Amino acid sequence: MATYEYPEFPYKAPTDLMHGAPQRRPLAVIGAGPVGLAAAIDARLQGLDVILFDEDNSVSFGSRAVCYAKRSLEILDRLGLGDGLVNKGVSWSVGRTFLREEEVYRFNLVPDAGHKRPGMINLQQYHLEEALVRRAEEVGVDLRWKHKVVGVQPLDDGARVTLETPDGRFDIEADWLVVADGARSNVRRELGLDIDGHVFKDRFLIADVVMKADFPAERWFWFDPPFHPNQSVLLHKQSDNVWRIDFQLGWDADPEEEKKPENILPRVKAMLGDEREFELEWASVYTFQCRRMKNFRHGRLLFTGDAAHQVSPFGARGANSGFQDTDDLVWKLALVIKGLAPEALLDTYDADRTYAADENIRNSTRSTDFITPKSAVSKLFRNAALELARTQPFARKLVNSGRLSVPAFLVNSALNTPDTDTFAGDMVPGAPLDDAPVRLDGQDAWLLDQLGNRFVLLAFADRADAGDAAQTTLQAQASELAALPVPVQVIWVTTHGGVVPEGMTVLHDRDGLVAQRLDARPGSVYLIRPDQHVAARWRGFQMGALKAAMNRATGQALRGQTAATAPHPLATA
Repeated sequence: MATYEYPEFPYKAPTDLMHGAPQRRPLAVIGAGPVGLAAAIDARLQGLDVILFDEDNSVSFGSRAVCYAKRSLEILDRLGLGDGLVNKGVSWSVGRTFLREEEVYRFNLVPDAGHKRPGMINLQQYHLEEALVRRAEEVGVDLRWKHKVVGVQPLDDGARVTLETPDGRFDIEADWLVVADGARSNVRRELGLDIDGHVFKDRFLIADVVMKADFPAERWFWFDPPFHPNQSVLLHKQSDNVWRIDFQLGWDADPEEEKKPENILPRVKAMLGDEREFELEWASVYTFQCRRMKNFRHGRLLFTGDAAHQVSPFGARGANSGFQDTDDLVWKLALVIKGLAPEALLDTYDADRTYAADENIRNSTRSTDFITPKSAVSKLFRNAALELARTQPFARKLVNSGRLSVPAFLVNSALNTPDTDTFAGDMVPGAPLDDAPVRLDGQDAWLLDQLGNRFVLLAFADRADAGDAAQTTLQAQASELAALPVPVQVIWVTTHGGVVPEGMTVLHDRDGLVAQRLDARPGSVYLIRPDQHVAARWRGFQMGALKAAMNRATGQALRGQTAATAPHPLATA
């Protein structure tokens, strides 16, 4: 029983064939997977013209990536399609781990209230991709289906791309090229670029089955269950009554044999333990890989997502880290293209996202080593931790069935302004800002929905109409603030109500959670980047400090440096 009808997107005959010389484009994206589509949508929201090429004319086949983390949902909110995805997906925050049939560990991804989005949603990748395509069409991305990239030549001022279409072959040139063509990146391979890391000797079977089941919307992971002894199994609920089941197979398993329905169905029946009806919708066999390119920027070529790095699927760090790549990249690229920042700003994309990739690979490798121990000693340790976790809280911290995706805190980024004042809590420079409920114009709203796509100065006051020192200072310097090369919008966060002065954007901190999570008090100010990461914070506003922080956050201090000469921003980490 098919639960999804695959769309066919329209092929557009290239007008480029009528021109002798390659036509020039400001920005091209290769690959219409989730990451490439997100990059293209974000570019349009930043006011950039963008063309996107994909060799197919539909979405990916099979459920593939299914878990999208809270931070990804916040990014998708900023791109304008979070609500539809959350409504379609299965929301969950609780994960449970079992040894044989007994629960030994449980976690909650969002233990405290006051967040718009759940810890995760489960949604088949084809649903996500179709929503992204529709949004890309809506914002004006030039989508070119059945345009296969068969050659890329780096240029000093861009790249030349050779494309093959049903109407013939032609070249274009692009000032900038975002490469998002997946783990088997043809561009990366053709250019001979490195990708180093480790391939783990184990195999897992993915089986998507359609069934009506009363299991809760939680992540269930079994070690050594009676229905699949000496191996592990993972269960997730997806939309449309589709359930994802991952069976560990071992390295000696034959992938082609294991994908046959006659071999999959008995495994599923043994797991369910009853005679309920189900249908197999899709199956695949995969191996673990934890690898990345040494550098994600190569001149005017910028690699993102699986084209730049790969991790094992346990922990949902693949697509989620890809969304964070584009979240970091596109606002920087927009400033460079608009002439508001030096090209060296893009070296911080490379530095910050390779740092994040190493963090993801490290966590993914630890999960893989725990799930599939490679020696008798490591298996003994794993089994002892699981046994102890039944009764000993300390051992539960050792249980690792996949540390789930969390956003990277870019605490060593060259774009951060170090603290000169004392703050408590996690919202340090480089942190992705926590969400919280607010009221805007008398209506309930969310903090993060008011931020993004621009620099914002969050200024805290007791009341909107109090005329306190911070308000007076900012209002007196409004003209100087408006003259900054890169615009900064001021948004006030107030503890109490009051009449909002004309021209002010004021958020009422409805439950006090904004101030609590940011350790803010009247007079505190936070500078937030277009990707909703903290750039700087102070206990009081000073125009000179803001100007210096903006120079730093937009890469002005890097002006004149190149990738070959600029010091690595994380070299002193």
